[in-house]
Amino acid sequence: MTSCNLERVKRVLCVGAHSDDIEIGCGGTLLRMIEQSESIEFYWLVLGSNPTRAAEAKRSADAFLKGARDKTVVVKSFRDGFLPYVGAQVKECFEELKQVFTPDLIFTHCRHDLHQDHRLVCELTWNTFRDHLILEYEIPKYDGDLRSPNFFVPLSDVHARKKVKRLMRYFTTQLNKQWFCEELFYGLMRLRATEAASPTRYAEAFYCRKILLGRVN
Repeated sequence: MTSCNLERVKRVLCVGAHSDDIEIGCGGTLLRMIEQSESIEFYWLVLGSNPTRAAEAKRSADAFLKGARDKTVVVKSFRDGFLPYVGAQVKECFEELKQVFTPDLIFTHCRHDLHQDHRLVCELTWNTFRDHLILEYEIPKYDGDLRSPNFFVPLSDVHARKKVKRLMRYFTTQLNKQWFCEELFYGLMRLRATEAASPTRYAEAFYCRKILLGRVN
């Protein structure tokens, strides 16, 4: 298993189809990165929301990104579940993004995700950014589409607890859903730590399709 030095990353793009996707998929990793470096700039894009969910997304992003050198949080209002049917408009969002932010690292949805909104976001991420390190995060759900990830980020107990507590605090509209619970979030991180032989009890996992270990001068 090879390693990647996330401490060298300075500009990070986080993309989520829905208001809580980024936090579920990579919230712990973001907390760890901010703690280890005070010079990271973030661009946080959420595509699907309504007024209530948008307010949740903005409060959560502010909490997760506290301590970052700089941050831009953008929350769009596309209808949940309908992103593929307004694909041209969503594509325009990515084209505009490409003009204003050049990331070192991108967090986005997984290509194998069975949610149609998630898949489209992943496809457009790869269509738009072709010379960047892209890590695809996972979202547990009813569809049972989790696979075998190949990139792991160990998390301390503190980072894991902060992630879960903030999910429960800021996304109160989701608390009535049977899957949105502390046990699930902790359980997945514990499983991924076991698979990675992590020195910590928890880890987040990602899918990395391509990585260039070094450039020739």
